[in-house]
Amino acid sequence: MLIYMRAYLTPLLVFSLFSGFTAAYAAEPLSTLVVQPHRVDIAFPAESLVEAVQQTTVAAQIAGRVLEVRADAGQRVAKGDVLVRIDGREAAETARAAEAQFANAKLTYERQKQLKEQKFVSQAAVDKAKADYDAAAANRSAAGASQSHATIVAPISGVIARRHAELGDLATPGKPLFTLYEPGALRVTASVPQYRLTEMRGVKTARVEFPELGKWVDATAVQLLPTVDPATHSAQVRVTLPPQIEATPGMFARVHFVTGEAEKLTVPAAAVLRRGEVAAVYVQSADNRLSLRQLRLGDAVGRGEIEVLAGLAAGDKVVTDPVKAGIALKSAAPAGK
Repeated sequence: MLIYMRAYLTPLLVFSLFSGFTAAYAAEPLSTLVVQPHRVDIAFPAESLVEAVQQTTVAAQIAGRVLEVRADAGQRVAKGDVLVRIDGREAAETARAAEAQFANAKLTYERQKQLKEQKFVSQAAVDKAKADYDAAAANRSAAGASQSHATIVAPISGVIARRHAELGDLATPGKPLFTLYEPGALRVTASVPQYRLTEMRGVKTARVEFPELGKWVDATAVQLLPTVDPATHSAQVRVTLPPQIEATPGMFARVHFVTGEAEKLTVPAAAVLRRGEVAAVYVQSADNRLSLRQLRLGDAVGRGEIEVLAGLAAGDKVVTDPVKAGIALKSAAPAGK
């Protein structure tokens, strides 16, 4: 073991950019942590994206020019608020024509019934008039509905994620106009390889890391979808986030699925200094002297911790801010070092 550690410590030369690698007194108090073996969650990470549980794309249902746009991206809207008005003159004329056809079909049907009572026409003629009347009524209803589609309203209460329409654009049936989402209900979706599906079926707990925000949150639910993608051989897992989280759809996140517990010696990930393949931490002795200690690290565990396989012992005092420790060590080094 001693031979191994001597061989392993050789790459410490890559840290020579820190003046005074040998122990020196710290110029000011530093934040430290005494490392001890403790129980931590064993988890495996998976990259994911934030998405809204309730999201919808509002599209045009009739053709026409966009006459008015009343909302923009980032704006909060309530269900029923007017978003866009489209030139519906063509739909209005179609509705008028349908109304005229309905009125004519109704008169024809009434006339045919009277003639049938007077035995001037057969029952077949009455049935034909009734069918035309029903078709005209259905056509009138459809034309009236199309006319109402000239005013586009919000189908849900939420935030507008994206506006696809501009004033003067030509709207056509099916063309997206707005994308809305409910910000109070968010989740992340991760892809898990099929070889992990057996252990994933027993996972009920997960923690979600937002690296850019420097935050961790506990998931409220974990749902493994029942199918596997034949192209990637991975399954989708939906992890529900707690309400009022500072996240937006499309944001990157890392999910840590908890599979068990174990007792391990760990250090905070922020305390680790990396140069290429070499990792180290600053250790403070009982007389406040600093030294740079190379480590052999294992997997990420717990919440922002990394398992230490070699390089530290229980009771060692690790500096949690390696930048400040490096500055203190350099300032304490003798001139010319």
